[in-house]
Order: sequence, then C-alpha cells, then structure tokens
Amino acid sequence: MKQELIERLTRYAKIDTQSDPASNTCPSTEGQWTLANMLVEELKAIGMEEVTVDENGYVMATLPANTDKAVPTIGFLAHMDTATDFTGANVNPQIVESYDGGDILLNKDLHIILSPTDFPELSRYKGHTLITTDGTTLLGADNKAGIAEIMTAMEYLIKHPEIKHGKVRIAFTPDEEIGRGPHKFDVAAFGAKYAYTVDGGPLGELEYESFNAAQAKITFKGKNVHPGSAKGKMINSLKLAMEFHAHLPRNEAPEHTEGYEGFYHLLSCQGDVEQTTLHYIIRDFDRGKFAARKATIEEIAAKLQEKYGKERIHIEMSDQYYNMREKIEPVKEVVDIAYEAMTNLGIEPIIKPIRGGTDGSQLSYMGLPTPNIFTGGENFHGRYEYISVDNMAKAVNVIIEIVKLFEQKAATK
Repeated sequence: MKQELIERLTRYAKIDTQSDPASNTCPSTEGQWTLANMLVEELKAIGMEEVTVDENGYVMATLPANTDKAVPTIGFLAHMDTATDFTGANVNPQIVESYDGGDILLNKDLHIILSPTDFPELSRYKGHTLITTDGTTLLGADNKAGIAEIMTAMEYLIKHPEIKHGKVRIAFTPDEEIGRGPHKFDVAAFGAKYAYTVDGGPLGELEYESFNAAQAKITFKGKNVHPGSAKGKMINSLKLAMEFHAHLPRNEAPEHTEGYEGFYHLLSCQGDVEQTTLHYIIRDFDRGKFAARKATIEEIAAKLQEKYGKERIHIEMSDQYYNMREKIEPVKEVVDIAYEAMTNLGIEPIIKPIRGGTDGSQLSYMGLPTPNIFTGGENFHGRYEYISVDNMAKAVNVIIEIVKLFEQKAATK
C-alpha cells in the first residue's frame, strides 16, 4: 500500500493545479482539468462505476453496495487545486526512507534544510518514510494526499469484495484553496447522506468545527495635491487606511490567536495618496462574536466617514462560510463513526476546531454534513511541506474502517 501511495501522490503532485482567484472560470486553472481527466481514467481503470466529470471540473464516481443491509450512502471528498501562497509549478517530490530524525537537506544548491530545530514535530516521524519538496515549491499534499488516499482505499475495497459495504460516492473538487470548492457542487447528484473531506493534517485529526468567515474590502479616497502646496488641501488615502487599521484590536490578529480565538486579518494593502484599498478576512467560531466583529468594521468606518466625509470611505463586506458544527451536531453519528474507526485502528482521535476553511463548511450548509479527517501532512502551503507515507496508509485504513462500520451498524432490509 505504501508504494501505491508514493506513486500516486508523486504523480499527482507533478501537475501544476494551483488555483487562481483572479480567474472567473471553474476550474480557475487548466492544470486542474489535466488532473481531473487523469483521475477519471484512473477511476475507470480501478473499477469504479458511474465515473463522471462535469462542465465545471467536478469528478464523481461510485463504489456500488455489496450488502443487503439498508446502509446510508456515504461520500469522501478531496480537492485537486493547490494553494496560492507558494508556487506549485515544477514540483519535484523527494522520498526520504526510514527518516533518521535529523536535518533533511531539501536543496543542496540553495542550502534549504528541513530541520527538527525549526519544526520540532519532525521528531515524531523518526523511522517513517517521508515525502518532501525539493525546497523550491510546495508539495501539494494539501490535498493531493487526500486524493491518493481515497483512490487507494477504493481500489482496496474493489479488490476485497469480502468487505461488506453500502454505496460509496467519491468526489474530487476544484478551487477549494480560493474558497470556491463547493460553489458548483451538485449535492443532489452526489446523492450521499453524509460525507468526509480527507483534507486534514497530522495523524488523528478529526474536525467538525470551522470558523464563521467574512471578507471585507475597504476603499479610501484621497485628494492628491503637489506636496509643495498641499497644506489644507491634500488628503492622503494611505494615512486614512492606516488610521482605520489602528482602530482594530492589535492582539486580535492571526499571529496572536489560537484555539477558539477569532481575528481580523489584513490580507493586503494597495494604494497611493489618491486611493488605497485594504482587504481583510474576519473569522470567529461563535456566531454572535462573528457578527460583533463585522459590526466593529462598520463602526470604525462610520467614525472615519463622520471625520473625513462619507465619500472618503467605502466598505464591501460579505460572508464566505459558517461554522459547520451547527449542521453536524444534529447528526453527530457521522463524527462518532469516524472516531470509532480511528480508535479501532489504535489511532488517538484529535478533535479540534479547524482554524481555516474546508469544503465541508459550505457543503454542510448545502445539506451534506461533512466533517474532516487527517491526511498525515505537515507544513502545508510552503517549501517545508512534507507528509508521512506511514500515516497516509493509516488514513486509507480509516476510510476503509468507516465504510465497514456504516455497514455493520445498518439494519437488515
């Protein structure tokens, strides 16, 4: 199984599927089409049925039931795109057999080292087979590891018909990294009662809480006058933007928060004297605190509008997704079965909130309760990304065990 996982992940990783927020197409990049079409052929080759890819690049397939029990249809999903934070072109995965616990030289020419001094969690992986980058790109284990694990689990179930299971649906989606993963996902066509995204990090992660999320774009209009004669005339939009940002709570930012703490995050600032634009994301697990954060943005803007003129500050703010816990808790059995699957396999479940987004957040509000399970990866979105193949194999076993448990707990028709 480990060799299959290495082969699949390295093959998928070499395809540049980095998504593009500036694109209006779906998928947002051609590379995602390349991977989608590859996966369609692979799904057919391993024996999956009802294999489709729609006009928006969503790949779906079916593993038919082989039991007489009334088992609910369950699904497993992973996304094909990679993050926009760091280049995903020309990925060259490196295999580290039986990691010795020391420094890993990713790139000799550039002297890029993956070290347990900088990343202490590396020490947990002594003896494991690791897949790393070559130090010049991300790896793309987020989420191509999830694709490899789902594909390997389905192939195993096809080759072992003695394992009884209900109908299983799988999907590989585009553009998760730019927040659009479920936007054109056909929940009715997918036809599952419950699903799991295989998109988490280290061994044992089991997540069914996510942020409530919004984005805000604030534009400041200035008045540019020659600085030699600017007294009483110039209005510097950059300074308006700085004044706005100074009103936000300094410690309520990503670099100062953890656990269930929310934040305001300034993503970008573009401007000059005449016009400046600030882009923020706003996050909180609690719906009431989330609403209060958005109100704070509006109140600060209103104060500056009163001070400088309403025409000087313009806000565009919209919600992105909500805490999926609200939709998953009423059907907690979907989490409980994943928890039981892990414990059956000797894996300690780590239940914690996702300090970020997942397709499951939006899918849960679209009528498909979708918690998230681990892939085995670390340091996503950058040159120091790596994944344990040993833990990838454990993720495959968790998928198989979840499928088995749904069948075992179902009533006979």
